[in-house]
Amino acid sequence: MPQKASPPARDDRPEEARRARLSRIFDEVAELYDRARPGYPPELFDDLADLAGAGPGSRVLEIGCGTGQATVPLARRGCRVTAVEAGERMAAVARRNLAGVGTAEVVTAAFEDWPLPAEPFDAVVSATAFHWIDPALRMVRTAEALRAGGALAVVRGQHVRGGTEEFFVEVQRCYERFDPRTPPGLRPPEADDVDGSDHVEEVARSGLFGPTVLRRHQLDLTYSTDAYLDLLRTFSGHRDLPDAAREGLLACVAGLIDGRYGGRVTKRYLIELAVSRRL
Repeated sequence: MPQKASPPARDDRPEEARRARLSRIFDEVAELYDRARPGYPPELFDDLADLAGAGPGSRVLEIGCGTGQATVPLARRGCRVTAVEAGERMAAVARRNLAGVGTAEVVTAAFEDWPLPAEPFDAVVSATAFHWIDPALRMVRTAEALRAGGALAVVRGQHVRGGTEEFFVEVQRCYERFDPRTPPGLRPPEADDVDGSDHVEEVARSGLFGPTVLRRHQLDLTYSTDAYLDLLRTFSGHRDLPDAAREGLLACVAGLIDGRYGGRVTKRYLIELAVSRRL
């Protein structure tokens, strides 16, 4: 069994304090998050069954379930899911979405502080949430939650080049005007330039898991102006802006979509799955 981690005092790590604060900010807009955030392609869950054993009867721990975008499909496929979600409102929506769907329990807690059950899990899944877990704890805590040979499956989504490409070039002027943290000339990366190496290296450094296997999927989603603004309102960086700056940014984005793109834009997502088996 891996050694239990002794984390540094969180108050001594300003970056960790900001990460923890931003990780909770979604709870302010749980209902909007549930409506606006996209789900995941069915092929991802085929990969989870194939690579991580997340299939009928498997015991799955999901970290940061949000409102259940991955939890519901896992439960429908017969997994016995324990989902841990720090946000009270997010967890409440997830419970509502899971009503009558398979076997799933939603626990309101931060994964870093949640007492792990005595029986280990077959798989730990974290969909677009693993980066919010304290980096000083996440590998050791995840390994502690898994049986020997169990799988850590991390899903990450990223906006990549494609879709309405010219919009995502032009919209940077809005961000540079209203968000001073925006690097000049920022562009979505090419999908081929996103290699998952940072996560693969973190797993390898831990010494707790075997080699990481990657699977990738791309999908294009088209948004009306209102739907795209709702999506932006659920992003942590946008929510962290002062109210006046956020509203100015959203108005600028809306004006661009309506004025130059006929009220609709398409965004290309790269969905990356990384699976590592516990030693």
